Amino acid sequence: MTEKEYGKLVQNMAPKSPIGKDCLLAFLVGGLICCIGQALLNGYQALGLEKEQAGTTVSITLVALSALLTGLSVYDDIAKFAGAGTLVPITGFANAIAAPAVEYKTEGFILGVGAKMFTIAGPVIVYGVSASVVYGLIYWIKTLF
Repeated sequence: MTEKEYGKLVQNMAPKSPIGKDCLLAFLVGGLICCIGQALLNGYQALGLEKEQAGTTVSITLVALSALLTGLSVYDDIAKFAGAGTLVPITGFANAIAAPAVEYKTEGFILGVGAKMFTIAGPVIVYGVSASVVYGLIYWIKTLF
C-alpha cells in the first residue's frame, strides 16, 4: 500500500465532522458569553461604576464564573456542546488554568495544583510577555528616531 492509498483509506474511515453545525454552535455560545459580559458591563455601570472600573469588574466576574463552572465540571459540558465557542479569551484562559488545578488536586497543593496549574496557560503567558517586551522595544526605538 502506498502512502497516497493509505491517506485515502484514512480519509474514508475517519468520522465526518459536521463543520457547519460546529461553527454555528461555537458562534452562538461564544456570542452568548460576550453578551453576558456586555450585560454585566451595563449592570455595573448602572450601579455607578465608571466604564474602566466596570470593565475590570466584568473581567473579574467572568474569570470567577469560569473557574467556578470548571470546578463544578459544568464548563467541560458546555465546551463539549459548543466547541471553540468557549475559547472566548478570558473565560477560556480561566478554564485553562483551573482545569489542571482541579485535575491534579489529589497530588497535593505543591506538586499537584501548584506544579500543574500553568501547564497549558504557562506558554501563553510566556509568549505574551515576551511579545510585549519585543513590541515595547521596537516602539521605544521607533520613538527615538
